[in-house]
Amino acid sequence: MTNVNKLIQNHRSIRSFIDKDIPEEMLDSILFSAQAMPTSHNNQDISVIVLRDNVKKNIIAELSGNQKHIKDAPVFLIFVADLFKTHLACKKNNMVQNLENHLDTIITATFDAGIAMGAAIISAESLGLGITPIGGIRNNIAGVSKILELPEYTFPLVGLCLGFPYNIPDKKPRFPLPAFAHEEVYQKEAMEGYINEYDEIMNNYLIKIQREQEVNWSYRTSTSVSKPSSSAIESLLKEQKIIVKSQES
Repeated sequence: MTNVNKLIQNHRSIRSFIDKDIPEEMLDSILFSAQAMPTSHNNQDISVIVLRDNVKKNIIAELSGNQKHIKDAPVFLIFVADLFKTHLACKKNNMVQNLENHLDTIITATFDAGIAMGAAIISAESLGLGITPIGGIRNNIAGVSKILELPEYTFPLVGLCLGFPYNIPDKKPRFPLPAFAHEEVYQKEAMEGYINEYDEIMNNYLIKIQREQEVNWSYRTSTSVSKPSSSAIESLLKEQKIIVKSQES
């Protein structure tokens, strides 16, 4: 049996795949593993859209920023926050879903999807498949939602490429463990030192894999988080009847 801890710690994101279909029973095993994960209050407030159709994958790849690995992956999973199920549950019991005052419901649906994706990743890698998550599906979240024919009270969160790896890249370094796992309280004073240390580690790693133009972790991350957030997500949430009112008086 595969050593689970070793498998998880050996993770790599795979962005090139061989031209080989994923057997149905293998895919079902991955989906069952994702579905088996816990959800808040057993709401089961997530769904997964399984895409094999090349036309749809190609369109979503373009909408996601021309990410070629979506096209190349034989299967592309899209994890969806699914509050349509809970809407129907309320309807059946003559109640009304009150998302306007339930930010927690939206947070837990998003978090539950993350747990499910984590299980799908581990399951897929244990079967010899390669994966890479795709947050770029939110670049044009309305377009992706339309292609998937998502009903109201739902929105796509993240995609996952699945396929047999064409090659295995070098393992990407992570922060030192104390920067991730804090003893008792958040170790605020030490964090700048950990970032400096990790920048140096990542700089050497990027030179090794000939991606030195990315410089280091702090620069790449800064260029991402300093950009204005897209209003497209908020617009879609309003359209899908998922919007939270401000609690300010």
